[in-house]
Amino acid sequence: MAAETGGTGTGHRSVSMTRLEKGLYEVRNVRGGTMRLGGGGDTEDFTPVELLLAAIAGCSATDVDFITTKRVDPLEYTVDAAGEKVKDDSGNHMEGLAVTFHVTFPDGPDGDRAREMLPKAIAMSHDRLCTVTRTVVRGTPIESELADQ
Repeated sequence: MAAETGGTGTGHRSVSMTRLEKGLYEVRNVRGGTMRLGGGGDTEDFTPVELLLAAIAGCSATDVDFITTKRVDPLEYTVDAAGEKVKDDSGNHMEGLAVTFHVTFPDGPDGDRAREMLPKAIAMSHDRLCTVTRTVVRGTPIESELADQ
């Protein structure tokens, strides 16, 4: 297996999820970070679909943040991700996924440069940089398998 990597470089990524109780899991990354995931949506824990939305928003938000803050730090920076969960002949899936940026930069030349770069940065993230968005848009197959017992 390839060595685990992090950050923005290429390489293998993985998480491990352990059942805590019915519908409640702990997810761990290779760096030791943990979070809880609630599959039923009846607790404050994030559901898998909410984590998908968070991954989409977080990936693009990070790209755009790194690009625009080369000019100036924003006064406000909020990113929303939303969509509709539907069930049809193809099974359960999300439709109408959208990422909305709410960004305000300070007045002045640096803010003007950041505002000018913002639409370009959002497009670059969507079209090329954001691994999560690019994977969803491309429709990468996922294998499900049972480990040797």
